[in-house]
Amino acid sequence: MKDEEEAQPEDAVCTEEETVAPEQNGAESSAEDPVTEAALSPEEKIADLEDKLREAKDQYLRKAADFENFRKRMNQEKQSAIDFANQSLLLDLILIIDDFDRAIKSAENMASTSKEFDSFYEGITLIEKRLISQLENKWGLKRFDSAGESFDPNRHEAIMMEKSPEITEPVVQEDFQKGYTLKDRVVRSAKVKVLMPEETPRQEN
Repeated sequence: MKDEEEAQPEDAVCTEEETVAPEQNGAESSAEDPVTEAALSPEEKIADLEDKLREAKDQYLRKAADFENFRKRMNQEKQSAIDFANQSLLLDLILIIDDFDRAIKSAENMASTSKEFDSFYEGITLIEKRLISQLENKWGLKRFDSAGESFDPNRHEAIMMEKSPEITEPVVQEDFQKGYTLKDRVVRSAKVKVLMPEETPRQEN
């Protein structure tokens, strides 16, 4: 009995050694992973590092370009919001300028009856010119003339059309209502009369 009890610890030791053995084998296998890199020559290691450096540099340049494009886009959107923040107010002022135009044109068709009338007419004209100049210089609101220009649907709204044999493309003949741009963006199209080229009859074979 005593001999059997003394033999048991030896069996237990053997069992522990057997269980430890796989862990040691795993450590050895993991240690063998970098063998491929260790087997590379110095020139191959340098070439591998240069490839990794080029790849990292390309990624950096792409990220830098993306960030720069994002920054520019944000600045453009911010500036656009500033430039057109007062657009609604300026469009309301355009209606007042239209009233000035109508009053001045009506006065032009009336015969001058007195010096007071002439002074009043000149005063109204100067007020309109000053208002237009102030809006253009300070806020970027510009009024444009269209008579004689080629018809552009982005700038002109045709409310009348007339055929003409003297032209080959649509041309604005007359302004009925002036158009306006704000920071080079059309905020109101001009209402115009357009001359259209006459259609040439088709010749039958």
